[in-house]
Amino acid sequence: MKTFNAGIAEIQASKKWLLIDADGLVLGRLASKIAQILRGKNKPIFIPHLDVGDYVVVINADRVRLTGKKIEQKQYFHHTGYPGGARFESLKQVLATKPERVLRNAIKGMLPHNRLGRKLLKKVKIYAGSEHPHQAQRPEMITL
Repeated sequence: MKTFNAGIAEIQASKKWLLIDADGLVLGRLASKIAQILRGKNKPIFIPHLDVGDYVVVINADRVRLTGKKIEQKQYFHHTGYPGGARFESLKQVLATKPERVLRNAIKGMLPHNRLGRKLLKKVKIYAGSEHPHQAQRPEMITL
């Protein structure tokens, strides 16, 4: 028996556009399912070192649910590059200004931390409201 290896034509033919409504879904569970779809782990032709996953459009990212006291306690950190340039932002502040960033950071942490992970992260499109500009791709609505 030989090991199956999908060709470029099979990989391209298996790519789809999926639509996910994040309204009321728990942030971490949603992010892990999206990361699995982006990698292609839900397909029989999964290859760890190739991009075989689907494109994902997420709507209503501002209505994602959080458990526990994360809304008050979770902090986002970035450094400006200057001495003493540590900056912290609470999850509540980020949800108020850029709600897409919360879900994007959660998904980014669940993808590989290399070139493949950066490529996969470009295949997720996140929108705070219920409108999205991807009707031409005809995304399939899925429930998680």
